[in-house]
Amino acid sequence: MVPISYYLILSALLFSIGTVGVLIRRNPLQMFMSVELMWNAVNLSFVAFARQYLNMAGHVFVFLVITVAAAEVAIGLAIIVLVFRNREHADVDELNVMKG
Repeated sequence: MVPISYYLILSALLFSIGTVGVLIRRNPLQMFMSVELMWNAVNLSFVAFARQYLNMAGHVFVFLVITVAAAEVAIGLAIIVLVFRNREHADVDELNVMKG
């Protein structure tokens, strides 16, 4: 049996990589991928704790996180596609296009 510390270390590593990706990248698609990596790191820790304590609440939270992440990606990608249609490139620092 694999100890829970291995799962938590992997989860912290994935979350750190996602955080660095959000902070460093300026491309919105890469930022969304980094946010998704952070969501998956949190899901991994939820499942690890649920397995450790034999509680199904962690799995329920994972299901809720996955649904929220799917909704976030659908809306976020729609906004990014609209910005790409209006401009040749999309830089996060220059995204004042949506200001009406």
